[in-house]
Amino acid sequence: FPLILERLRPLVPVLGCSDEGGFPKPLSSEDEARYLGLLRKGDPSAKRILIEHNLRLVAHVVKKFDNVGESVDDLISIGTVGLVKAIETYDETKGTRLATYAARCIENDNSKSIVRREYLAG
Repeated sequence: FPLILERLRPLVPVLGCSDEGGFPKPLSSEDEARYLGLLRKGDPSAKRILIEHNLRLVAHVVKKFDNVGESVDDLISIGTVGLVKAIETYDETKGTRLATYAARCIENDNSKSIVRREYLAG
C-alpha cells in the first residue's frame, strides 16, 4: 500500500489531495448525493470532486492486483479510468452505493487489461 500511495503522490497538487500525501476523506452520503446531482446538471467541478474523494478506492482495489505482473503505475492509471467511467455512468436509482459500483468498474477495467495483455503475449 505505501508503494501505491507513493505512485499517486504526483497527483496531489493536480487533484487537491492533502499535503501529507494521503487522500481526501470519502464524501458523506449527503455530499455524495449533492455532487452526483450537480454532475447530472453538467457541473464539471462536481465530477472532479467525486473523483478526488474516491481515489483511495482505486488504491484499495489496485492492491488486489499486486501479484499479476502489471506495473503499479499501469494498474493505478487503468483503475482511475475505471473510476471516471463509474462516476459518469452511475445510476443512483439502481440501489447501490457509488463506491460499490465504482469498485466493480475499477476491478473490471484492470481485469480486462490483464486478460488483454496475456492474450497479446500469446
